[in-house]
Amino acid sequence: MRSCQRGCVATIGNFDGVHRGHQGVLARLRERAAQAGLPSCVVIFEPQPREFFAPDKAPARISSLREKLELLRACGVDQVLCLTFNRRLRELSANQFVHQILVEGLGVVHLEVGDDFRFGCDRAGDFDLLVEAGQREGFSVESAATIALDGVRISSTRVREVLAAADFAMAERLLGRPYCISGRVLHGQKLGRQLGAPTANLRLNRLRPALQGVYLVSTELDGRRCAGVANIGTRPSVDGDGRAHLEVHLLDFSGDLYGRRLAVQFHRKLRDEQRFASLEALKSAIAADIAAARAHWQGQPLENLK
Repeated sequence: MRSCQRGCVATIGNFDGVHRGHQGVLARLRERAAQAGLPSCVVIFEPQPREFFAPDKAPARISSLREKLELLRACGVDQVLCLTFNRRLRELSANQFVHQILVEGLGVVHLEVGDDFRFGCDRAGDFDLLVEAGQREGFSVESAATIALDGVRISSTRVREVLAAADFAMAERLLGRPYCISGRVLHGQKLGRQLGAPTANLRLNRLRPALQGVYLVSTELDGRRCAGVANIGTRPSVDGDGRAHLEVHLLDFSGDLYGRRLAVQFHRKLRDEQRFASLEALKSAIAADIAAARAHWQGQPLENLK
């Protein structure tokens, strides 16, 4: 994605997960941009507004900022404007947002938004205000079409619900791809080695992940698929920092993964995260998780992981 330039066809939103509903919006955005001979631009916010106002009550993140940018690139978006959502931005009136960001900043020629889109201080701006502002400032506004699956609107909320239920088949239908979490492998406490299951610890880069528990997973390393077990949670049985972590144990793998980026694909939930009374009890549970993973994958070619 090239750096932002003035004069574009734009859309605005959180685009968490970049699901099939978002993909439909982006397809039409690219079409309108091609017709105008201008770049397509997506305006997003970081943190997402609800994370700014109430971080403890904000929805779980489907995708990190980096994942989101990679997904937008894969959808053919030319440029992304990521606005830091802070008090200064929060206090912009709807008309100030339109003039400063869309007109003076981006030189928007055409804007695609949902008809329920709200923006500006106290969410005072809506679709009708955008239409009026466009007539005044010289840009057109169009409502993005809703995309449904099985008669129900595809939304980030729906994706979060099916992920929380560990329905990864439905998540794949809603997203248009298997659900993955990617991150760089960091040095951890090395506790996994003591427990007989060395793990790759991935930075999550989100306030709260959309998954919590122990899962059957897979990843790709050097052109081959590797099956494993992953835990996402706050590690209540050991001294942690209270933040969510992703720890992955790859079956029958030995090697140095520090510094590498892994994309971990989720297939099935084994159990919820639990607090164990001792490290020995935790070690037994981890051994049982690994045995369950081996039983699941036994006789199944890795290239056909389900």
